Amino acid sequence: MLKRKAFAGVFVIFLSVLVMVGCSSDEEANSSSSGDKTIEFMHLWPEGSSAQHNKIVSDIIKDFESEHDGVTIDLEVLSNEQYKDKLKVLSTSNELPDVGMTWAAGFLEPYVDGEMFTPLDDLLEGDLNDSFVSGTAEAYEIDGSTYGLPLELNIATVFYNKAIFDQYGLEAPATYEELQQVVKTLNENDVAPIALGNKDRWTGSLWYMYLADRIGGAEVLTNAINRSGSFEDPALVEAAGKVQELVDMDSFVKGFNGLSDEEAKSMFMNEQAAMYLIATWDLPNYTTNEDVPQEFRDSVGYFPFPTVEGEGDMNSFVGGPGVGLFVAEDSEVKEEAKEFASFFVQEWGEKSVTEAGVIPATKVDAGSLDLPDMYVDVLDDLNEATNITLFADVQMSADVAQVHLDMIQSLFGTEISPEDFAKEHEEALSAE
Repeated sequence: MLKRKAFAGVFVIFLSVLVMVGCSSDEEANSSSSGDKTIEFMHLWPEGSSAQHNKIVSDIIKDFESEHDGVTIDLEVLSNEQYKDKLKVLSTSNELPDVGMTWAAGFLEPYVDGEMFTPLDDLLEGDLNDSFVSGTAEAYEIDGSTYGLPLELNIATVFYNKAIFDQYGLEAPATYEELQQVVKTLNENDVAPIALGNKDRWTGSLWYMYLADRIGGAEVLTNAINRSGSFEDPALVEAAGKVQELVDMDSFVKGFNGLSDEEAKSMFMNEQAAMYLIATWDLPNYTTNEDVPQEFRDSVGYFPFPTVEGEGDMNSFVGGPGVGLFVAEDSEVKEEAKEFASFFVQEWGEKSVTEAGVIPATKVDAGSLDLPDMYVDVLDDLNEATNITLFADVQMSADVAQVHLDMIQSLFGTEISPEDFAKEHEEALSAE
């Protein structure tokens, strides 16, 4: 977990210039004499669903190519779930792109264990020294080496449509009981309360994680995962029960277990649902994305996840570093790939703030920039955060994460009891 001390006072301006050093080793000499180089790069921000992210990436690629004669970036862009699936397929045949995107902790482990990602400590000790918010790069560290360069820092919050709330005399709920009343009022007026695309399952996990945090405290879930605790802790069972309580109240849009997150997001943005729990990587859609009508952007607010039966710290968040860059161990252009990864991180920092309104993992002085109010509010929340619990499926190994995600869908589909939900997790974790 990332504690408050990892965030307080960290938003200091990060403006850096990439200094290119001439080739000196025999290996580099061979590289420069062998003709043009192509770096294969794969990312997960399609133009359609992540327009501003996509544009920033394209601009960074153009800048890199213009400053590196003879080096070309061969780009492939996939949606989030397509990306994950293709990465698995490519890893089985040692055909990973030279540079790609990864998540931290448990997601990273099988690729590191299989010696598919190369260590990037030399970049952290060089051009990227002291560039990252404390605790972000560390999330990509395994056995003393760092295998990913984080790009984003996120916390999950409940976004809501203020116009819909105003229409029915509703206020942002601060307690679970108030949330239930909001759901009841919206249903009585034939308004879908919460957009959820649980076909992707990690979306439902956000709801479960927050309920676990509020009922059992900031460490109960992480302790169960790291084996200093048990997944059959009463708080974790009760959290599963609360999920099904929300399902039984028709809190979520119809057919939510068969909808993707993109479909759920579309429902919220088309004002077909009043609330949507998602991480702050979605901030651009509610602040700076000119493709989204200003009237809608003005109508969106957010609130931290409520307390439950008087329990829970609303300054405790689910979140952590988002995606980061990896460099393939077997890349035939590894040095050029590392240069591109370093260059990308340095340009991404301020561009991502000013052009997309997202929170980068590199240090930024928010006070020196002209930022939307919601963005400043999120930064203030980060400075006040008492805890940030890393996304559960990211904390877990790939095998246990699969169990978790399958059980989340079964839980929301009321196909499994809260007790069996906890038991399945405990058995999977104990088997490792």
